[in-house]
Amino acid sequence: MSNRTKVELANALKGLMSKKSLEHITIKELVSECEVNRQTFYYHFQDIYELLGWIYKTEALESIRDYKSYDTWQLGFLKIFQYVEANRAFCLCTFNSIGRDHLEQFLNALTFDLLINVVEEVAEGKDISCEDKSFIAKFYTYGFVSLMLEWLKSGTKERPEIIIDRLSKLVDGDISRAIVKYINQ
Repeated sequence: MSNRTKVELANALKGLMSKKSLEHITIKELVSECEVNRQTFYYHFQDIYELLGWIYKTEALESIRDYKSYDTWQLGFLKIFQYVEANRAFCLCTFNSIGRDHLEQFLNALTFDLLINVVEEVAEGKDISCEDKSFIAKFYTYGFVSLMLEWLKSGTKERPEIIIDRLSKLVDGDISRAIVKYINQ
């Protein structure tokens, strides 16, 4: 029952965001859409932004769970792009609102989680500090997230598969080379 209520609230928020900006959506409207009371909303979420974060975490996080290795990172990124493409109106509404930080934080966390696994795998057995591995993953995270946000802003015209193919060609072998540069001597 509890998870179903969360999903209903999430669907209501996404539906409302297709009609108006996030700043103009009230909890009263949300609970009215779901035919629940305000207390039910507050039982599950502190505010609309927490619901927004929950939507991104539950809908997209699961889709990349199995794609966090050196051999599969491209599929993980493709899944993220496909999620954004399939939920374009929702993501654009978030991007164009004060909720933009939530979208960027989500994309950064999701991308970093994927990339740190790749860096850890490539760095296995090499003498490189955790700080340096984290730095490498952050560097690529910022580039990938910026690329995705620009793609979203420009109308998601280019197919995600084409972007991932270009990205693969661009960074092929770069993480390995970066790790070699950071090996403690």
